[in-house]
Formats: sequence, C-alpha cells, structure tokens
Amino acid sequence: MIDWKKIDTVLLDMDGTLLDLNFDNHFWKEFVPLKFAEKQGLSIDAAKRQLEPRFKSMEGKLEWYCLDYWSDALELDIAGLKTEISGLISVLPHVTEFLEKAHQSPKKIYLVTNAHRGSLGLKMEKTCLHEFFDEVISSHDLGFPKEHADFWRLLQQRLPFEKQTALLIDDSVAVLNAAKQFGIAHLISVSKPDTKQPKRLIAGYPAIEDFRELMAGL
Repeated sequence: MIDWKKIDTVLLDMDGTLLDLNFDNHFWKEFVPLKFAEKQGLSIDAAKRQLEPRFKSMEGKLEWYCLDYWSDALELDIAGLKTEISGLISVLPHVTEFLEKAHQSPKKIYLVTNAHRGSLGLKMEKTCLHEFFDEVISSHDLGFPKEHADFWRLLQQRLPFEKQTALLIDDSVAVLNAAKQFGIAHLISVSKPDTKQPKRLIAGYPAIEDFRELMAGL
C-alpha cells in the first residue's frame, strides 16, 4: 500500500486512528447526555434530543473539539468527566508495534490531532504513546481544525515538511480531503476506528483495518 522509500514524514491522527474511538463515542453519545440529564432534571432521551443538534452544529469547527467550550455551554466539567471514564481509553490493535518500528526509522513521526490539550494530555498519560513522536501538535495550538485549509498551511510553517514525501493517516474523510487539497501526496484512512462498530467502507482513499497492513517495508 505504501512505498516507504518515498516517505520521510508521517503525520498521524490520534482518536480513531491510533486510539479506539469507542471512548469518545461512548463519552459524547452516552456519558455526557447522562450527566447533562442528571444536572438538568431530564430523562436521558430528552437530554440526547437536546444535545444532538447542538453537537451537530459544531462538527468540523474548532469548538467541537474544545473541552472549555463544552464545559461552559453545558455547565459540566468535561475534562473531569473524561477522567472519570478514562479506563475506556485504549490503543487500537498493532498501533504500538507500528509506532515502535516507525520511531526506529529515520522518518519524522508527528502526532497531529484535533484533540484539545486537556484530552490529549489525559490520553498520552494513559497510553504513553507520546514517547514515539518527534512532536505533538493540537489544532488548538494553530487556531484551526484539521478540516480547514489554514491548519495545513500553519502546520507546514511549524513543521517544515515536503508535501510530496509526507503521509497522513486519519480516520476522518473530511480531514483527508483538506490535506489532499493542500497537496499532501500520501493519504490513508482507517476503516475500523471504533472496535465496537462495524468496519466502514471508505470512498476515495485506501484504507487499513489495522496497522499490520503498513508495516511491511517500514
């Protein structure tokens, strides 16, 4: 799938690419509605009906990924709630072996995530994956989500890399589309970002189910 001789920079998403998206899906779809319902004196179904359009309206915006924004909007301690169920944070299959191998190569390995620094810190503490990266970049550092063209322009200013020799692996097609438009030459999606959900069909990009598929020749 990848000719590793043509790659000198590897850009890796976190949630749904390296980490099981089940944590985030459960958190936003079940745990936050539960806590919101308790605080507002609502049934869980009523809480979900209120929250779903509010969440939907922020998708693709930096606020969607911002713990401070949702803490204020929902009057909940979102970072604290994430810590409460942090036992659900887990690394996807064969990610660690891939990162160990990539880290030993001469390639630059960067974590490039939309996750807020509060969430990012918790997940790195739980998984210890930070040791594999040359640098960790949150979209909140740059002021634009990865779905936005300006994110990639600012990222290249911060981490000088050649578009033609860069590989991005991300479970979000919207993010891959933005990276493609920017000119990143090598793009791979993830077909099973959530281990509790069925494999997805990805249109327009090669997709892996787990990282063993990329380890040959690395």
